[in-house]
Amino acid sequence: KKKTLTFSAWLKIAHNNSAMTVFYSGNTGNTNALTTIRLTTTGLRVVQYSGGYTDWDILTDKQLRDTSGFYHIVVGVDTTQATAANRVKVYINGTQQTSLATSTYPSQDYLTDINSTEPHTIGRRNGGSDQYFDGSMSHVHFIDGTQYAASDFGETESTSGIWRPKTSPSVTYGTNGFFLKFQDSSSLGDDSSGNTNDFTLNGSGKQVLDTPSNVFCTWNSLEVSSSSGRTFSNGNTTVSTSSGNSSHTMGTFGVNTGKWYYEVKVTQSGSATSNAKYGTIGFHDISEAADTPNDGLTILSDSRLRGQGSTTGTASAAIWGSGDILQLALDLDNGNMYVGKNGNWYDNAGNFDQTFANSTAIFTSISTSKYWTPCVQKNVTADNVNTFDANFGNGYFGTTAVSSAENDDAGYGKFEYDVPAGYYALCTKNINNYG
Repeated sequence: KKKTLTFSAWLKIAHNNSAMTVFYSGNTGNTNALTTIRLTTTGLRVVQYSGGYTDWDILTDKQLRDTSGFYHIVVGVDTTQATAANRVKVYINGTQQTSLATSTYPSQDYLTDINSTEPHTIGRRNGGSDQYFDGSMSHVHFIDGTQYAASDFGETESTSGIWRPKTSPSVTYGTNGFFLKFQDSSSLGDDSSGNTNDFTLNGSGKQVLDTPSNVFCTWNSLEVSSSSGRTFSNGNTTVSTSSGNSSHTMGTFGVNTGKWYYEVKVTQSGSATSNAKYGTIGFHDISEAADTPNDGLTILSDSRLRGQGSTTGTASAAIWGSGDILQLALDLDNGNMYVGKNGNWYDNAGNFDQTFANSTAIFTSISTSKYWTPCVQKNVTADNVNTFDANFGNGYFGTTAVSSAENDDAGYGKFEYDVPAGYYALCTKNINNYG
């Protein structure tokens, strides 16, 4: 059964600037036998090493760059096939990849290292300290003994034309096959194939609500500001900006209708001593460059408002800072934006002391000809680093779960504070229904 197998997984990647392992079977180095499926900076690669040499190597010429949604990858192997190109088939989002950057196929009846007695790992290189997968995985299948196609695991939705998962595919897993749904937050490695081929979780992997059928907004690691020094983590829900940089960061989704809500927890390190050291938070016109701050709808930590073409107000003592959780509510049906802090809402006079119903909009007459996306900015200082942990509904600030798990009116998302009535998490199901 080392000759015939299939691997299928849905992946939301956080970046494409270094190699990331998806599936690995073998020892700790290339001196003996190993088989690996990994994402590289140039494409999806399936490769077998043996004795320090590359036995076979398949590399797509399609670069996986999108960090806003899920990719579906399928690798089907059957080395018994007489035609070399049929021995390894690679699919991305339902389409077999026939235009390849590298196409060195295994010899007929070649024995891969998958299904060997060597360790099998998902999301990291066995024994290595690099090539960790950064992002989210969903519906990971391994089939022992059959070469399946992508259509066995996914299908095209008739109305939208979107490739979507088959939640219960009609496949035979074989003796060593497994199906990881990640449905049990206390035991993410549980096998749902019926084989009890469970995996052991290592590291800080978390169960999130971001899935191929309902994708949530994240920070956009591909959007490049003129200032450098940004580091993304936790599936692009956390962004840190280094000392001396004034980097804007925007989200992956833009909206021009509907009512939307998200939360941000701010962490500041260093010796910031004056106001305005923490930056700005709000929304930004997604069509404009991130480092054009007046094209946004943001509140500064010194209580000034920046957006709609100008900066207004007078700098005062910091109204939010390290450890605070800000709540952002954007009403594009009526052209208003509201901001809260730690469960209370702003009165537009420097105080967070109102219920949402009694709060005052910090911006009005917002244009609906633009598409608005979440944004944050760290102000330039020489002595501090800012971290913005966004909760777009996945239920975490960084790696810390929210304590209250409040849903929006559609039942989506897990938030720290009550979502105002009629406002929704920025996820694809809500955008389809309310955007």
